[in-house]
Amino acid sequence: MADAPAPTTIAIDVYSDIICPWCYIGHRRLATALAALPAETAVRVTFRPFQLDPGAPEVAEPLHARLARKFGARAGSVLAQVTQQAEAEGLDMRWDRAQSVNTRTAHRLLEWVRRTHGTAAQLQVLDALFRLYFTDGGNVADLDQLAAAAGRAGLDTDAVRTYLASDDGLEALEAAFAQARRLGVEAVPTFVIDGRYAIQGAQPAAVMLDAIQRTTAG
Repeated sequence: MADAPAPTTIAIDVYSDIICPWCYIGHRRLATALAALPAETAVRVTFRPFQLDPGAPEVAEPLHARLARKFGARAGSVLAQVTQQAEAEGLDMRWDRAQSVNTRTAHRLLEWVRRTHGTAAQLQVLDALFRLYFTDGGNVADLDQLAAAAGRAGLDTDAVRTYLASDDGLEALEAAFAQARRLGVEAVPTFVIDGRYAIQGAQPAAVMLDAIQRTTAG
């Protein structure tokens, strides 16, 4: 009897930003969708960098102050809507603690983890960074805090700190940002399944599951 063909791996590229609450919600909903797939379904999820606010400050400031300048009196209602959606996914958003800061260094960390440790480790670090920003009120531009978050995901903190203190990876990161622009990514999260289907926004897990299943069927 001939051996069964090896399963094809479904590639899912997720364009996202660490400070984007809908990206965090979408990340959790994708995980829910993937958990509903048959055990034999092979999926590789890769985080791809995108900056919602490239002009965000290099020095952290309270997020509520930045949102007040941007949205005025609507800031509270904007956050309340997101918080409700996040709570439904079991996510703890602590807006009173969150610090607005540029995410370039955090993206450089995630790209380095992908290249050196693989996509599974990258997603573990991504989880840690989301928690650092949205729940712990951490500074996702601070090298020590980034290294500590990576350490909680099992990486060597000294290696992370040494890498981030250098200029390594800056050119590759700019190329990754440019690639997202060439692909027409304008909003996050954007999920690209096998390079054929794109899902924009933090769609319900059932919508993501349906798109993935259509990919496996076709």
